[in-house]
Amino acid sequence: MSNTRKKVAIVGASGYTGSELARFLLHHPEVEIEMITSETHKGKTFSTLHPQFTGQLDMPLVSAQKVADEPMDVVFLALPHGVSMNFVKQWSDKSFKIVDLSGDFRLKNAEVYEHWYKKDHNYQEGFANAVYGLPELHKEEIRKSDLIANPGCYPTASTLGLAPLVNEKLIDIQGIIIDAKSGITGAGIKPSLTTHFSNVNDNFRAYGVKSHRHTIEIEEQLGFLNEGEVKVQFTPHLLPLDRGILATSYSTPLKDMTQKKLDELYQSFYRQKPFVRVRESLPTLKDVRGSNYCDVYPIWDERTNRIMVFSAIDNLVKGAAGQAIQNMNIMLGFEETLGLLQNPLKP
Repeated sequence: MSNTRKKVAIVGASGYTGSELARFLLHHPEVEIEMITSETHKGKTFSTLHPQFTGQLDMPLVSAQKVADEPMDVVFLALPHGVSMNFVKQWSDKSFKIVDLSGDFRLKNAEVYEHWYKKDHNYQEGFANAVYGLPELHKEEIRKSDLIANPGCYPTASTLGLAPLVNEKLIDIQGIIIDAKSGITGAGIKPSLTTHFSNVNDNFRAYGVKSHRHTIEIEEQLGFLNEGEVKVQFTPHLLPLDRGILATSYSTPLKDMTQKKLDELYQSFYRQKPFVRVRESLPTLKDVRGSNYCDVYPIWDERTNRIMVFSAIDNLVKGAAGQAIQNMNIMLGFEETLGLLQNPLKP
């Protein structure tokens, strides 16, 4: 551990993502949480909002406007879509690095963002500087960046499941189907009719059919690998559980395929990627719960000549806070896995 720890701020303390950022950063050997902000709850302590931190992180919450008054190294924006962009614009001349966990800079330009998010974008210049923070695909760009657009949870699981196939141009890129299921925390901490206990408990539903905004994010990232347009049929579902995503993709190979070829492809592609584990059996949500791992299991079905890939992540960790810290580690020149090697929680 170095003598001088890097100073970080978490902007947006009330949500699940802010809580998960604090859980990992609190024990990171090279950083110090200097400030946590909340406009709604300023003056309260962080542990009042999140009692699991009592006696560990009792610092008072302050306004985000105070962030620029301190010599920060990294600022995490754990804010809703449409809000983060205002702070990225306001702090564009500051020296600290920003990891934005919203969707405000994940897409290629403001026009695409406005079409899929149904919101105006007020800082188009940010798209030119932002790097999409999926380390398994963009590690070198992340290393040199000052603004990271942290990926969405569904796109993380879906893209990592399909990346080796698309990168090698082995599948029909117009016929990809992704069937994904998520726990309720993927909808955020603010309650709604959809997330009401009586509507989620003992129930199972699809949502965002044909129009979910993570569709374009997946298509853009697979298009980057394919060097051309990719179309996916993406359908998310809501599970009656706290956290986790299981994404199952279906695609048709363009070349002769065997299970051996498929296994070798995935092992080779992810050999130097510490947080993707290529499994030899079907992954479950409890295999990754609370961790920064993405477990991937590819299967070739010779009867239907179709490739199925099963990808499991914790939506709050590899799908949000853990990946954000993984990006921070790369940006600051730390070992990519630093502070993130917690074992999954099972049972």
